[in-house]
Amino acid sequence: MVEIPTTRPTRICLVRHGETEWNAARRIQGQIDIGLNETGLKQAEAAGRWLKGTGIAALYSSDLKRAWTTALAIGVALALTPRPVPEMRERRYGVFEGLTYDEAKASHPDGYAAFEGRNADYDFENGESLKAMFARVTGKLQEIAAAHPGQNVVVVLHGGVLDIINRFVRGNSLETLRDFLIPNAGINWIATADGRWTLESWGETGHLEAGALDELPS
Repeated sequence: MVEIPTTRPTRICLVRHGETEWNAARRIQGQIDIGLNETGLKQAEAAGRWLKGTGIAALYSSDLKRAWTTALAIGVALALTPRPVPEMRERRYGVFEGLTYDEAKASHPDGYAAFEGRNADYDFENGESLKAMFARVTGKLQEIAAAHPGQNVVVVLHGGVLDIINRFVRGNSLETLRDFLIPNAGINWIATADGRWTLESWGETGHLEAGALDELPS
């Protein structure tokens, strides 16, 4: 027997920020406040155009510059002012921040192995563990959903945050190797109703002319 939801779902569109120069250089940003490059600005505008007519009631964003600028461009298209949510900032990568992935691997081989192996307790020497990040991100996600029952909402955020949310919605562990892409300015829809979360679509890039970079190096 198929269960029919008793309430209209709250749908949340998660948009990763547009490209930055550090994304292009495969340099780890974490909470260092890097702005969008020219490609990123165009991607943000394209995401806004794509979301017009989707009935968005509210717009939230990480307050880091690369996300906030993306949200401002989307807000122009949707005639909405973004609301800051610091809880949706990128993960704090501690001693990795500012390094390329290759530099991090060379400088901190044991830490990089823990990072690649998705050790949920590893915190980059006073950065942030996956467990700590999971608590702050999912707590705020549920708070946003509760504030907009039956509505469509946009949240602009970061690759690491999207990684957490995908696992939360699908019920996958933090340690499981990633089996999905997280492109810059990618559009991802999730929904919740009657206490259950579902993933509607993920990593949409049809609105982008030349595709987009994934959150991790290939």
